[in-house]
Amino acid sequence: MHFPTVHSKTIVIALLALLVAGCVGQRSEALLGSAIVTASVTDIAGSHAIFIATTRKHSADPGKVFEGERSATLNFARVNVTVPNVHKTGQIERKGRGKPDDPARYFTATAATGYDTGPKFQAALNADTAARGDRVMVFVHGYNTSFDNAVYRLTQIVHDSGYPGTPVLFSWASGGSTTSYVYDKESASAARDQLEVTLRMLAQTSARRIDIVAHSMGTWVTMETLRQLAITGDRDLSGKLGDVVLASPDIDVDVFKSQMRRYGKPDKPFILLLSDDDRALKLSGLLAGSRPRVGDYRNAADLANYGVTVVDLTSAKGADTFNHTKFADNPALVRQLGQRLRADDGFASDREVTDRINLLNQQAKAGIF
Repeated sequence: MHFPTVHSKTIVIALLALLVAGCVGQRSEALLGSAIVTASVTDIAGSHAIFIATTRKHSADPGKVFEGERSATLNFARVNVTVPNVHKTGQIERKGRGKPDDPARYFTATAATGYDTGPKFQAALNADTAARGDRVMVFVHGYNTSFDNAVYRLTQIVHDSGYPGTPVLFSWASGGSTTSYVYDKESASAARDQLEVTLRMLAQTSARRIDIVAHSMGTWVTMETLRQLAITGDRDLSGKLGDVVLASPDIDVDVFKSQMRRYGKPDKPFILLLSDDDRALKLSGLLAGSRPRVGDYRNAADLANYGVTVVDLTSAKGADTFNHTKFADNPALVRQLGQRLRADDGFASDREVTDRINLLNQQAKAGIF
C-alpha cells in the first residue's frame, strides 16, 4: 500500500492555519469577577442585558458561567454588562490578568441569571422585547471564541451600533483556543439543531422582527440552520426573519452556493460582508485544500446571482492584523451596521433596502471606513 508523502511545506501551512484561521480570539477569562472597584454613574457609558442560548456546559467555576465543553441540552441565561465611559468605538476594553474589575475602565459583567427551562427564558425575552420595541438581534460568534469574549463582543456591537432591540447571543461550544479548529467545526455542526430551536423560540415571543448577525464559522452554523428551516417550509420564521448579516463567512464557496440553492432567493436582505485582505480566511482556505472561502471570494457578481447583497470591505481598515473582524472593530462600519438594523420600523421596501446597501458599497469603495 502506498502512502502519499507529506511535504514539510504542507505541514507548515496546516499549522499556520490552525493557529490563526477563523476568529482570532482573545484570552479566556472568568466573566464574573470577585473583586469589583466601585464606579460612579458618570463613569458608565451604558448597561446592557445580554440574553444567552448556548450549547456549552455550565462551568464548575461560577465566574466563567459556561465553558467550552458541549452540553447535551440547550442552556439559557442573561448577563448584565456595563461599558465604561472611556470606551472607544470598535474596542473592547478588558482588564489585565489578576486585576480587579473596574467598571470605570473596563467592560464588566455585573450579574448572571440562569433559566432552567425554555419557557422561563421565553417569558423573560417577552418582557424585554415588549419594553424595547419587539425587535431581536441574534449574534452567532465564530471559531476560537470563549464564552466571555462572545458576551463582550456582542455587548460592544450593541453599544457601538446603538441597536435598540433585545440582544441574544447564540453561543455554540467553541474550544476557545487556536488549536481547536477541528473541535470547533464539529461543535458548530452539533449546534445547528439548537440554533433552529432558538430561532423558533424567538419567533414565538412578542418579537415582530428577528435580525441575525453571524461571524466567521458562525455564518456556517447560521446558513445550515436557515437551510433546515427552508426544508421544513418555514424559512422566514413565519414572516419575522429580518436582515441576515454574514460577516467574514468561513464557508467554502461551493457549500454556500448549495445552501443558497436549497434556501432559495431571500425575501429579506442577506448581506455578505467580504474583504479580500482577510488573512485569517486565506489561511483557512489553505487548510481546506486551497478552496476559496466566501469571506474573501473575489467574484461578488457570482454570489449576487443567488439573491444576496455583497458589500466589499477591502478598503475598510481593520483593528487586528488579520482584518477578520472589521464589521465590529471598525468604528465607522459598526455604526453603519447599527444604522442598517435600526432604520426600519417593521420592514423596509425593496427600494429602500437597495438604496442603503448601495450607499454602503459606495462608502466602502471610497475608503470612508
